[in-house]
Amino acid sequence: MRVAVIIPALDEEEAIGLVVRELPPVEAGVFVVDNGSRDRTAEVARAAGATVLHEPRRGYGQACLTGIAAAAAAGAEVYAFVDGDHSDHPAQLVDVLAPLLRDQADLVIGSRSLGRRAPGAHPWHAVLGTRLCCAFMNAALGTRATDLGPFRAITRGGYERLAMTDRAYGWTVEMQARARKRGLRVAEVAVDYRPRIGRSKVSGTLSGSVRAGARILATIAREAATR
Repeated sequence: MRVAVIIPALDEEEAIGLVVRELPPVEAGVFVVDNGSRDRTAEVARAAGATVLHEPRRGYGQACLTGIAAAAAAGAEVYAFVDGDHSDHPAQLVDVLAPLLRDQADLVIGSRSLGRRAPGAHPWHAVLGTRLCCAFMNAALGTRATDLGPFRAITRGGYERLAMTDRAYGWTVEMQARARKRGLRVAEVAVDYRPRIGRSKVSGTLSGSVRAGARILATIAREAATR
């Protein structure tokens, strides 16, 4: 399968080059979506070998949608997503892709809960919020998620069945909820997690985690109501 990697990025100058260079080779390309950075994120990503897309409309989901459009135009059959802050281990993309390449899944989630978490990698309030959101989604929709992590991959056919709409931090949970409702085969694989490079935009503060958590819970409730 032709795999494309999509990396939403906002002010990740220090980390983005490492992320791009540590990825295993993929046939359809690596797309860094610069979501309005004020630093040298785009320049560093391009120097590392990525195709840089500029998306001025803010939002994690919006950046992912822009990356998918470019990946589809490049003929990608699988869309993989990884964060640009170096908190994930890009080399573990081979583990995330494995169930798709064996035709055992349509969507694979890299679960930090199943993997090894380095000290200080995930603040306690972010861990607690993720657990609560997973528990709510599992109860409301019958999923078996242990994480809502951004490190994931989905087949092009599976993605097209989801009709994704969220432009912000509800993107990841919307994908998992709709995958359940549309009957996609979903798998989790263990991925490791480490402290990010640079400043966190969401989970680094309690208030940021609360706002993101509220958005995620609202997305789950909406998807459950339209089941």
